[in-house]
Amino acid sequence: MVQDFTEVHGIVLKSADYSEYDRRLTLLTSERGKITVFAHGVRRTGNRFMAATEPFTFGMFRLKEGRSAYNLKDVEINNYFEGLRTDLEAFYLGSYFLEIADYYSRENDDGMALLKLVYAALTALLKKNMDARLIRGTFEIKAIQLNGEFPGIPNNRTFLPGTVHTVSFIMQTPPLKVFSFQVNDEVLREFIVLTRDYTQNFLRARFRSLEIMQEMGMC
Repeated sequence: MVQDFTEVHGIVLKSADYSEYDRRLTLLTSERGKITVFAHGVRRTGNRFMAATEPFTFGMFRLKEGRSAYNLKDVEINNYFEGLRTDLEAFYLGSYFLEIADYYSRENDDGMALLKLVYAALTALLKKNMDARLIRGTFEIKAIQLNGEFPGIPNNRTFLPGTVHTVSFIMQTPPLKVFSFQVNDEVLREFIVLTRDYTQNFLRARFRSLEIMQEMGMC
């Protein structure tokens, strides 16, 4: 008997142990937005899917659709983003990005743009050729914009031309290419203050990774 499977491209946002040997995953996918996937037996010794069920894992997931969730049948991994696990700041900042993606994504939405943004941001963290604070602010603004909420530059304040140009660049640039610029220290300081205002107004949720970074003095 031939079984029908669904193939999606995405990244593991969350992974939690479920029963003795299983895991419950939250995936952000380009085809179906945010979905829940059960990986049965994955916690058994030697299971080949163990590494593929960790957060940050990006690839093609072959699933069997159930009534309220999916079951993992196979996976082809393109990137584990292993380097994030050896850099504490990058790990928690990347985890913060996954939390924002979880906050904004919905089931059956088009998740392509947000998925590209997450992938590009994690790649930028590993390359280390861009200030982590600039990566964070860029991600926050672009995520807010992709969700249709970004209001643009406030017109009741005066900003440095470099700050205005930076925000305009982020708004106009596709997600995969948005982490491709640098700013001077003066612009970065103003940009950080501005992005904090945006996140306070639009990201009204508790992000555990951000709390940990704040407790450890990373931000």
